[in-house]
Amino acid sequence: MRKIAFALLLVLATTVAYAQNATYQLSSHILDISTGMPARGVPVELEKLDTKTQKWKQVDKKMTDENGRIKDFLTTKNANEGVYRLRFLVADYFKSKKTESFYPFIEVVFQIKDNDHYHVPITLSPYGYATYRGN
Repeated sequence: MRKIAFALLLVLATTVAYAQNATYQLSSHILDISTGMPARGVPVELEKLDTKTQKWKQVDKKMTDENGRIKDFLTTKNANEGVYRLRFLVADYFKSKKTESFYPFIEVVFQIKDNDHYHVPITLSPYGYATYRGN
């Protein structure tokens, strides 16, 4: 009986802990291909296009972690369909590396049409970048 009670308690604790973990629909990361390393400490702004006014509204602003990642844009509690823009503010990142750069910031515009997860990374160098929809 004690084993069954312990097992039920363990299942309950795991379920409660899992239920409290938020899930997110959008993530990003930056890989500096000039060094082969993640770009740490880069501010990234997320904006959504207001279809009525055709103006951008800031949704969130975060900073890349030690792995150059942001994992927690757009909680899945909301319906997130729409046109979004990620603005990667890379000027200070390159200044901290004492590296000249052509781009003070990089903007990536994309559309969310469903409830799938969207990963929008960039590969970065001082004079170029690329982006794609990752997973």
